[in-house]
Parts: sequence; structure tokens; C-alpha cells
Amino acid sequence: MIRPRARLATLRIAAALSATALMAVAGAACAQARPLAVQIDQSARVQLRAPAGSVIVGNPQIADVTVVDANTLFITGRGYGVTEIVAVDALGRTVFQSQVVVSAGDVGNVRVWRGAQATEMACGASCSPTIRSAAEAPSAP
Repeated sequence: MIRPRARLATLRIAAALSATALMAVAGAACAQARPLAVQIDQSARVQLRAPAGSVIVGNPQIADVTVVDANTLFITGRGYGVTEIVAVDALGRTVFQSQVVVSAGDVGNVRVWRGAQATEMACGASCSPTIRSAAEAPSAP
């Protein structure tokens, strides 16, 4: 027979464990709710919490994914815009889901406008045109 005090203690422990589990799930959901920012022609590493069976890219013209192993992805910015990337395990459960925002980098890039035509330039000690066409460049602010 379980004493009332022991039963109360057991219930308190179960409630505390349940609350902790719910906070962990909510924290994981919040962590994935923030968009992943990637600069154009740059990569970001994503370490998955579980092995992925499949990876889905909403718009492959905006971002591309390279699967290094079942738990490691590299997301590369291909075109300006926003897309979504989802990784699921072998049973179809979501192990990663995030919006990906691809934008121009703040450093080392210059856009030269001649009339309505823009030329993207990569700058270090000097500037040179990039291989990115003006059609892919975002419009002027």
C-alpha cells in the first residue's frame, strides 16, 4: 500500500518531469522558428538532432543542400529570396525545418548601376565583376 505522502511526492515528480519535457519540446520548436540567414554563394552548416532520411528544398533556385552525412547538412545560398528546407527521418518524422533567407553579403560586394543595368562586383584590394548575372541581382532600394 502506498502512503498518501509517497503518492503526493510521486505525483509532484511526474508533474515536474512532464513540465521539463514540454519546455524542451517548446524550446526546440522556438529554435527552429527563426529563419536561417545565408549569404548568396556562401554556405551554412546545420547539425541535425537525428539522422535524416530525406531532405526537401522548397525552391532549389534560392538554396541548395549538400548532405555530408545523415546528421550534417550544408545549405548554400543560390539566389535571392526566401525558401524552406525540411529534413525528415526514415519514418517521415521532421528532424529539421526552417525558413532560409538568402541575401547579399554586407562585405566585399558592390553593385554598380549604369542606367537601368546593374553589375555585381566582388571587391578585395580591387573590384572585379562577379559571375552572377544582373538578372539575378535584387533591384535598387
